[in-house]
Amino acid sequence: METKPGNKRPLLGLCPIGKFVFSNEDAVKYKKRLQALLGEWNVDFVDLEGVLEDGLVKDQSHVSAVVEHFRAAKIDCLFMPHCNFGTEGAVGMIAKKLDVPVLLWGPRDAAPLEDGTRLRDSLCGLFASSKVLHKLGVKYSYIENCRVDDPQLKQGVDTFLGAVNCANTFRKGIRIGHIGQRIDFFWTTIINESELLERFNVQILPIDMVTFIEDVKSRVKTNALTYRDEAQELKQSWEITGFETDDPLMNILAVRDQMLEWAQKEGLDGFAVQDFTSLVDAMGTYCIAATSMVNDSIPVSMESDIHGALSSILLYRAGLGRESAFLSDIAVRHPEDDNGVLLWHAGAPTSMLKPGETIKLGHHWILPSPLAGMTHFPLKEGDITVARFDGDRGDYKLAVGEGCSMDGPYNQNNYLWMKVDNWPRWERKLIEGPFIHHAAMTYGHLGGTLIEACKFIDGLEVVNLDSED
Repeated sequence: METKPGNKRPLLGLCPIGKFVFSNEDAVKYKKRLQALLGEWNVDFVDLEGVLEDGLVKDQSHVSAVVEHFRAAKIDCLFMPHCNFGTEGAVGMIAKKLDVPVLLWGPRDAAPLEDGTRLRDSLCGLFASSKVLHKLGVKYSYIENCRVDDPQLKQGVDTFLGAVNCANTFRKGIRIGHIGQRIDFFWTTIINESELLERFNVQILPIDMVTFIEDVKSRVKTNALTYRDEAQELKQSWEITGFETDDPLMNILAVRDQMLEWAQKEGLDGFAVQDFTSLVDAMGTYCIAATSMVNDSIPVSMESDIHGALSSILLYRAGLGRESAFLSDIAVRHPEDDNGVLLWHAGAPTSMLKPGETIKLGHHWILPSPLAGMTHFPLKEGDITVARFDGDRGDYKLAVGEGCSMDGPYNQNNYLWMKVDNWPRWERKLIEGPFIHHAAMTYGHLGGTLIEACKFIDGLEVVNLDSED
């Protein structure tokens, strides 16, 4: 069942900048090289071929045609490479009128010719254009002036696209389905729903728990044979204990499908789920495995943590959907390494299973309950990015930090030991707020992408856990 995709790359408007001075031939050469590279990198883009002569902006009179073309294409962002110099007035007006995130870059200029003349002054043009963008209040990213084949260019484009995809979470608006309501003793997950809507374009869709449960039970009855067959298949690949019959497992599968159907029907970008105890009692099982399966394609936070859902969505989109995100607890410090910490909870995406391990479904090791259904499996190793969106009294911040997996003691539920550069600094920044113990994690180093994304999100301040500032 399809859900709203979070891994669709933003549509890039390629807007090459030239000028009547310097070499037009050289500018066209670099424009063509960029077009080829973007194709090799599987970037979705629209250029100015057939719109302007040579497909280059070289005069302020070009502004209207360019803006009309890109608006019709519905671009998400704008790449303005300065291919020989820069027409700064046109750059500023195009960027201001389109009002999308802008990326600046220019190829590193070659040595002067033997007669002392130069084919390009791309760096000089970038200085002029950046000043105009700044003067007009246009927010932009920048890739350092480098050669077209340098790795900084590809990395910079990838970072920018991830930042745009992340920023579009708020720029274009998102919907989070809230199944149930906040449990009284979870004061940490109290949020200002009205403020999220007004300031960040976040819509919360309440899903009544009674209706949800009734729909799940109806789904089980209608699809009993299918669910029974799938339950048998899961029992062959998972280690499942604590169920006397297949009925609880069938209920878990129906919860999964009900969530996916709601996501598709309502255009949801994520879920926040109450977890217990209403759903648990009604289903005769913890439904954490359903969370794990849904989490592979759409972020889910437990314990009615709306800000946690936002944290996971931001991470998922920053990585362009390459890896799922998991809302973990920052639990305990490593017993031997002062810079190690445990990322732990339940309901991690099944795609995060450590190779060679088996997903286990069993009892809750903290809460005294005869019911089973809790997921137990270690997470795979790799580079990690952690993020937490949170705020109080109108002050919203995004904590961002990078680490990597490390060896550590065995734990139940879903867990990974993470090593960072300076855990005491991380701890102090998180404790000083406005953050809680829930933090989204994913694989890869995306800290720079998230920090860049915040340039395009009004009212969201970055707290860089990897910096002393």
